[in-house]
Amino acid sequence: MEFQKDNNFISGRIKSFTFAFQGAKKLITTEHSIMVQFSLGIIMTITGFYFGISKTEWLFQTMAIGLVLSVEGLNTAVEKIADFIHPSYHQKIGFIKDIAAGAVFFAALTAVIIGLTIYVPIIF
Repeated sequence: MEFQKDNNFISGRIKSFTFAFQGAKKLITTEHSIMVQFSLGIIMTITGFYFGISKTEWLFQTMAIGLVLSVEGLNTAVEKIADFIHPSYHQKIGFIKDIAAGAVFFAALTAVIIGLTIYVPIIF
């Protein structure tokens, strides 16, 4: 079966959204790192409602959750491509995967800083 590009604006966007939704569903249901990050995002959302954070705090928190999930998804894609191209261990592939994991680390660290900035003053 050959892929046929849909050049119609409306139906093409709908198909793109469908593929994106399917990709998000695959990430959440098959990748353990995404499951953990998604669960933390839900916990932080519940925490935000519990403490009644401000609109600005919601914006920062939502951006942090989205950043971590997005970068984690890209990291997963890099890992899957690397494993597909070179299934056995290779030093350069390992280097590439480490860099992608480092990007997740930076995103997660940013999210932790945002979370601490929001919740430490509220709790203490």
